[in-house]
Amino acid sequence: MGADSDSGAPPNVPWRKVLYERQPYPDNYVDRRFLEELRRNIRVRQYRYWAVVREAGLVAQQVSCVAIFLTLWFNMDQGDLGPSKLLWASLGCALLGYGLYEVLGGGSSRERTRMTDLQSAAIFLAFTFGFSPVLKTLTESVSTDTVYAMSAMMLLAHLVSFPYTQPSPPGSLSLNAALFASVCLASRLPGALHTFAMLSCALLVFALWPCLLHRLRDRAEWSFPLATGLVCTAGVGGLASLWAGGAVLLFLALIVVTLVCPMLLVHLQRHKDNIHGPWDEAEIREDLSRFLS
Repeated sequence: MGADSDSGAPPNVPWRKVLYERQPYPDNYVDRRFLEELRRNIRVRQYRYWAVVREAGLVAQQVSCVAIFLTLWFNMDQGDLGPSKLLWASLGCALLGYGLYEVLGGGSSRERTRMTDLQSAAIFLAFTFGFSPVLKTLTESVSTDTVYAMSAMMLLAHLVSFPYTQPSPPGSLSLNAALFASVCLASRLPGALHTFAMLSCALLVFALWPCLLHRLRDRAEWSFPLATGLVCTAGVGGLASLWAGGAVLLFLALIVVTLVCPMLLVHLQRHKDNIHGPWDEAEIREDLSRFLS
């Protein structure tokens, strides 16, 4: 191929890069201009460090949300946190978050009205409260170790499958995994009211908070790092009240995810060497929608 392919070729017949015409050249023949069309890194995206750190904050805050939820569950399981306190706190956070969502323009770009949102919330609370006794006894025949193992696997699946690029609304797999883990853990609490309070808190943490966070990232960029920092601080602080070693491990993990991994990504960008040329697959850039109608 290349220059070596020129030997033995008829000098009076120029080679053309066409497929519809028979030529006195081998099928794999190319001329000396073949490598002139070589291009390097034409579609490589160059990342900025602080922009990557900002996006990595989504991962860090979601890990901290799981830590906050586990902290609340443990305190309720030990009797240090009553269900009524958690319910009132969840209600206050929900009202505050909903008001902030509306202020940031949440209602201007959707068809749902406030009355529809109120009806959905009332239906969810009514069904959850009604089925709380059933959910309380859901895992009575399952050993505690199995329940904890299933909850850990589901929370890990929640973190892995969470749609970090577009966290509003959460993906079905991610949300279902988190709610399944919440049901498993809530079924080990002392009473039905505890189960109801825990599931209401789970919906607030795993379903409603990502929607508000996405709105903050789009409409108030300055508040997004602040919200992420507050969630991470609450996660580390809550875990420190239960297990100091776990809080240290969580803090180091957040530092690695938020600061170290973006640094590695930006550094490895220099070593990218993607080549493009006439050997690439053809791309149809013409609008073919008129042929589909």
